[in-house]
Amino acid sequence: MASIAEFVIPADEFALRETLERRPELVCEVERVVAHDTTHIIPFIWVSGGELDGLTQLLDTDPSVNDIELLSETDDERLYRLSWADEARVVGHMVSEWKATVHQAVAADGQWSLRVLFPDRSAMSEVSEFAREHGLSLDLRRLYEVDNAERARFDLTESQQKALTAGYEHGYYEIPRDIDMADLATMLDISHQALSERLRRATGNLIENTLLVDETEDE
Repeated sequence: MASIAEFVIPADEFALRETLERRPELVCEVERVVAHDTTHIIPFIWVSGGELDGLTQLLDTDPSVNDIELLSETDDERLYRLSWADEARVVGHMVSEWKATVHQAVAADGQWSLRVLFPDRSAMSEVSEFAREHGLSLDLRRLYEVDNAERARFDLTESQQKALTAGYEHGYYEIPRDIDMADLATMLDISHQALSERLRRATGNLIENTLLVDETEDE
């Protein structure tokens, strides 16, 4: 059964370690990862949150980066296509060897946070063993099974899918609404705030995995 793992890796043990050490205020968010094999790893990364002047040159001297291309830039962020060196080989193994899908990878505050879909739990166990063998401090924070194909496809947790389905079935999305959020929260036995956050995250995941799907993703 497919599983989603959420874990963190210290930035100084992973990709972009020197860049993040020199500019710790930066936030790096991977938009997509292409792994042709376990060592040829190409992420598309948005960088924001700090001083961006001279960033391209700084990335170019980072030993974890083999190649770099600036694709887009504004005053507040940059989009890069990078080629990661051996430091990020664990991601290459996830994608190439264990057929995993990287749903999220964000570097901030000295660590990388990743959310990865694995075809089964045994693949995650192999990743953990690989990390230990190569001295990576992979800290698993959450692991849960995805027992629904659509939920896996759209990156929804069970609670998010339940909230969306209940809202739809009871008229929360009708105009005018047949049920308000307070009553829907009571029905689901959660707080108003918890339901609001659950629906917001679920909607964000649906948008990301439907409207924003890259047509070249299969490549």
